[in-house]
Amino acid sequence: MISKILKVHPQDNVAVALTDLEAGEALAYGDEHYLLKSFVPAKHKFATVDIPKGAEVTMYGVLVGKTETDVPAGGLLTTANLKHAAQDFSTGERRTGWQRPDVSQWEQMTFNGYHRADGSVGTANYWLVVPMVFCENRNLDVLQEALVNDLGYGRNQGYQQQTRQLIELYKTGKSVEEILQADIKVNSTRQASHRLFPNVDGIKFLTHAGGCGGTRQDAQALCALLAGYITHPNVAGATVLSLGCQHAQVAMLQEEIGKRAPVLGKPFYVLEQQEIGSESEMLSEALKRTFAGIMQANENVRRPAPLSKLCIGLECGGSDGFSGISANPAIGYTSDLVVALGGSVILSEFPELCGVEQDLSDRCVSQEDAERFSFLMRTYNDRAHAVGSGFDMNPSPGNIKDGLITDAIKSAGAAKKGGTSPVVAVLDYPEKVTRPGLNLLCTPGNDVESTTAEVASGANIVLFTTGLGTPTGNPVAPVIKIASNTKLYNKMRDIIDINTGTITEGEETIQQAGARILDYIIAVASGEAEVAAVRHGQDDFIPWKRGVSL
Repeated sequence: MISKILKVHPQDNVAVALTDLEAGEALAYGDEHYLLKSFVPAKHKFATVDIPKGAEVTMYGVLVGKTETDVPAGGLLTTANLKHAAQDFSTGERRTGWQRPDVSQWEQMTFNGYHRADGSVGTANYWLVVPMVFCENRNLDVLQEALVNDLGYGRNQGYQQQTRQLIELYKTGKSVEEILQADIKVNSTRQASHRLFPNVDGIKFLTHAGGCGGTRQDAQALCALLAGYITHPNVAGATVLSLGCQHAQVAMLQEEIGKRAPVLGKPFYVLEQQEIGSESEMLSEALKRTFAGIMQANENVRRPAPLSKLCIGLECGGSDGFSGISANPAIGYTSDLVVALGGSVILSEFPELCGVEQDLSDRCVSQEDAERFSFLMRTYNDRAHAVGSGFDMNPSPGNIKDGLITDAIKSAGAAKKGGTSPVVAVLDYPEKVTRPGLNLLCTPGNDVESTTAEVASGANIVLFTTGLGTPTGNPVAPVIKIASNTKLYNKMRDIIDINTGTITEGEETIQQAGARILDYIIAVASGEAEVAAVRHGQDDFIPWKRGVSL
């Protein structure tokens, strides 16, 4: 019989409801028995013992809050009776031992990727068009309109058909009520693609709101981020448009590119509007150079590469009370498999590591990295407090509604994405991954800002867990969407790729789900499977200005 509840760690004094539980219901978990004092919705937590006011609440074996009132055994934990609390941390001794998973079934496997001059391997092959400043965004729009459809990269999801049908109804004199009740038939199948350049997956336009008007540090960070995309293994080359007078100068971008790739080894064109003069002349030249670059990019073909060339970003968004017990630990096991195979993984979202700092600090291979992690976490949290916020204000209304009622509860579950391997490097935004193994990257908890940063640091695939549903994608790296519960997976199949609700339903273990995810990664990396975010053209790209973003 499948249990209705889960106690995540033996030391916990709370349990998770795996289904809706009624007041007065008697429950057993191992040798323990509970009588519920109130209705407990699925994904929420109840006290397993009497917890007095001001006492510590423990989940995942760590402090996740302190009670504001007495909470009886069997009582529901809510934002009214539980407030965020987390353990302090220090840079203590190194604890880097871990139990490597058995990877024998994958050791001889390869994926078919795009090999670059610097030795990296891409899981896709894109051309980039990049503005140095927001003033050039309109010119990117013009280039996009000129190139995308005629080269075979356009998408037709059928909504124009719906608009035409509505226009016809309006012309026949239908009322507002009749329009709202109309049964509109839409052909939502994707338009067949006839690419002129079959080896090029697309042209991506990285419009943004930066480059000028902020601090010089903002400009430097933006150039570093853009350099991460231009040098990315999934990118074959780039066209850069500059106005000329902005803070984010081309020389600054070239300096950042040099830090990441001393020899770029791919086509790279820069056009400066104030130097060229007329907009039409610049756009004409940009079109020619971009077309010529795509011709060169099309010469790249997929070839076998070892799985050690995978660099996996670990992300979560729209999390729920099941994320930390199904999807996140599942990709944590996938993370351990990738590390054991010699690959790299990136764990980010520093506001969502609040309360688990000690474990991650202890897992740092070097004392220097442990100290850097401590510095970045404390500095980030201090900046948040300076503007009247803090990591404790991280959970969103959706998180809270679905059981993540303190930041520490959310963070303890989110950290499961990183598995159990040692931390080989701690990176500040948006530094590049250079070491195989688990890397910590300082980013905000904002889904898109963090995903944008992970890809800039080298992730050639991103694993993105969600309990509520989010369509987040990235312009150049496939984002694999993983549902924490089967209800979400069935409801939003158009944007979700993998279901791990099977774990809470007792159908498979965390290890089995993690292995299944690795197999899917290999198929995606080889171009054999297309993720939902790529299929829908979900190209989310938001640079972080290093302000307080939780």
